[in-house]
Amino acid sequence: MGFHFSHYARTDGKVFQFLNAKCESAFLSKRNPRQINWTVLYRRKHKKGQSEEIQKKRTRHAVKFQRAITGASLADIMAKRNQKPEVRKAQREQAIRAAKEAKKAKQASKKTAMAAAKAPTKALLFPQMLNKKNNSTYLLSL
Repeated sequence: MGFHFSHYARTDGKVFQFLNAKCESAFLSKRNPRQINWTVLYRRKHKKGQSEEIQKKRTRHAVKFQRAITGASLADIMAKRNQKPEVRKAQREQAIRAAKEAKKAKQASKKTAMAAAKAPTKALLFPQMLNKKNNSTYLLSL
């Protein structure tokens, strides 16, 4: 069964097909299809022809789930989470103090290493002394 549509080409090049004169006249008089009772758009907007059995689809909500991770059991994680803020603050301050002390110790060891590395280079500061005979006494006096 073939339909004989009437065609309408707008000046912007868009072509419309109309099933009958009723559709064509409604389109040409710029009627809104959402307000005409027999159109598909009207029926969709006003929820016509849908069976009552179909329920609204429920969205799935993610459920929070806690489990252990590498290096920490669930009990450890929960204990840390349920700690009082004062305890946590004290631990943090202690960790910061330990880190500062370690940094100081590292700086001190670095200073001594620098001093030790610098000491023998004093002989090289005076190359004219090295050229003279009997310069071993000069090196020993440093």
